[in-house]
Amino acid sequence: MKKMNIHSKSIITIATLITAFSVQAQDFKRFSVSAGWLHVMPQGKANPFNINTGVKNGTEATVGSISIDSFLNSVDPNATFADLGGEVFNTKDSLDELINDEILSTLFTDGEGNILPEVAGSATIDGLESWRSAGTGLEADDVDTLGLTFSYYVNDKVSLQVIGGIPPKVDIKGKGEILAPLSGLAISSNDIVNILFANGIPLNQAIPITNLGNKSKAASARAWTPALEVQYQFGQSGVNKFRPYIGAGLMYAYFNDIKLNPQIESDLEAAGHMIQNVLDGKAGAALDGTVSSGVMRVEVDTDDAIAPIITAGFTYDLNENWYTVASVSYAKLNNKATIDIINESTGVRLINATTKIDIDPLITYLGVGYRF
Repeated sequence: MKKMNIHSKSIITIATLITAFSVQAQDFKRFSVSAGWLHVMPQGKANPFNINTGVKNGTEATVGSISIDSFLNSVDPNATFADLGGEVFNTKDSLDELINDEILSTLFTDGEGNILPEVAGSATIDGLESWRSAGTGLEADDVDTLGLTFSYYVNDKVSLQVIGGIPPKVDIKGKGEILAPLSGLAISSNDIVNILFANGIPLNQAIPITNLGNKSKAASARAWTPALEVQYQFGQSGVNKFRPYIGAGLMYAYFNDIKLNPQIESDLEAAGHMIQNVLDGKAGAALDGTVSSGVMRVEVDTDDAIAPIITAGFTYDLNENWYTVASVSYAKLNNKATIDIINESTGVRLINATTKIDIDPLITYLGVGYRF
């Protein structure tokens, strides 16, 4: 009889556990959605542009007609030469005195502020083929948008969550000024100039292309950044109203509707004309900023990217179905931006510039959700 009591108690205990488990299994809901304020704060810093052009090192070009200022600005300010007596003079200062002398200027200029083509001669161009533009780059600005989440609960602890929202328009800030490092050697056809500068006239000029840093923004783009996470909730449904959670997953980033600042776009078109003029053998026109034989088109593109994302947050139940949610996420996100300047007349890409954009966003979310 005593054994029967023990057996009966065991059956009752097992039945109680099964019932309790069944109740617990039914306490959590399989799906939830939420909507709220999503604030994105990029943490990344700008990276220098890497620039390539169609002008190979050693390219030879006729200078042709060129303004006095452009000619003198292209001369290496540190270059020197020695006269027949061995006295050393600064090349640029000496040319300035020679060209602007009231009597001698008629031998070297056209009287309208330009160097005569035979005086300017020809030049061997270096430095424009490829360079790294230090101190420049692009950075994404903070942005706000409507965030949306959809969750599927595998059990009361583990869930899969899709994080999205209305794709925001992101402003891209520029940093620094892009300068083209022209160098080379000019050889004049003028006898007087050749006697004074027997070894040629060294060229060295940082030609301004565009200033990214003095604009309110360099560009804008539409950002699509959905994420998928596996999340783990602490606490228990129906017992704990406040439930912290952690999550980890992947973010996919796609940018479209990219628009450059109009002034920067105009500067880049002018840079395309400069390169085309050099390729056409018109180095003087290039330095004077003269429109070339081509029609310029600027193209901007960014690569898609996949990045790891981690999240920490909590939910607080208002009732059986409604809850509030708050979270902080971080994604190690970067992508590559490419700018091409193309001569539409020939289809030739004259300039290619690339930079890595470190976005690395810190994302805060505050919303209201519903479980069903």
